[in-house]
Amino acid sequence: MTSAPRVLAVLDDLLRAATHEERGALWQLAEQGRELDANLVRLPSGAEVGEHQEDVLDVLLVVVEGSGRITAPEGVLDLAPTTAVWLPRTSRRALAAGPDGLAYLTVHRRRPGLTIKSPATSRIERPAAPPVAPPAPHDGGGEAPCMLDRVCPACGRLSHDPEPVFCSRCGERFE
Repeated sequence: MTSAPRVLAVLDDLLRAATHEERGALWQLAEQGRELDANLVRLPSGAEVGEHQEDVLDVLLVVVEGSGRITAPEGVLDLAPTTAVWLPRTSRRALAAGPDGLAYLTVHRRRPGLTIKSPATSRIERPAAPPVAPPAPHDGGGEAPCMLDRVCPACGRLSHDPEPVFCSRCGERFE
């Protein structure tokens, strides 16, 4: 990792290279050691990101092209180029693109990656747990539940919503 400033992307070039019907993240900040995440997202004309809530992070959304609206319980916010919107954590909102589509940049603190640590590598000292009875046998067979249906097919983000409709990062519809 270098600490020198550098150009990572020219958003106009990325937008010109994409078709007006392309949907989702056109660019993502991917530098090693970063403390921020950023995404350039495009929604085609009339596309929507359904109502959702980010429970952990505040998000800054900056419109770079097109128009649209954010609908929240508190009202509707119109979006146009150069509009900057703060989306506080725990706020509920839905996004809709206008007739010319909507392209926006989101910036937020980087979310740590999902990791699984063994008890031997954990730094937290925990008291010994009481013995746990083995699980009761079940006759349904199969494997333990999987969360793959909650992983966005476009950007790979795991949704906290047990039945997601749209990805809160890139706007892709879950199928």
